[in-house]
Amino acid sequence: MFLNIEIKARCADPKVIRKYLVDHKAHFSGIDHQVDTYFNVKKGRLKLRQGIIENNLIYYERDDQEGPKASDFSLVKVEDAVGLKDILSRSLGLKTIVEKHREIYYIGNVKFHIDEVPGLGNFVEIEAGNMLAPKTKEELQHQCEFYIDAFGIKKEDLLTGSYSDMARPL
Repeated sequence: MFLNIEIKARCADPKVIRKYLVDHKAHFSGIDHQVDTYFNVKKGRLKLRQGIIENNLIYYERDDQEGPKASDFSLVKVEDAVGLKDILSRSLGLKTIVEKHREIYYIGNVKFHIDEVPGLGNFVEIEAGNMLAPKTKEELQHQCEFYIDAFGIKKEDLLTGSYSDMARPL
């Protein structure tokens, strides 16, 4: 399992975030069209991400709270997403599906997403993680808070849950 300290927030003007990232020499990984299929599980969240850049099965446990929150996660790269989706759908049942257009950026061990989710709006995510570099929980927390301030994210824009909580259940 890996650790992220992360936030998700509504984003009125994605251009502001994009400009900050470009001005600070963030590595741009590309734009991904992603379909996240969430499955019914007893604890945590289990999703299959199908995209052009990222194709993973992701399990994570995270408290639903405002502000930076710890997320313990496991990730497995997937080669046969269609077959896996079929098996997981039949065995666990579908919770919901979230489709989005995502810009992906990195500054060191911090990953940034600028998301457009049809029907839900525009969002920014900050994920300070220890997957790429060894960091303590406190260091990750500090990094996440730094970018919240740098982006000018207001408390009322922070989300407590996942896109799956905002999407219509199946």
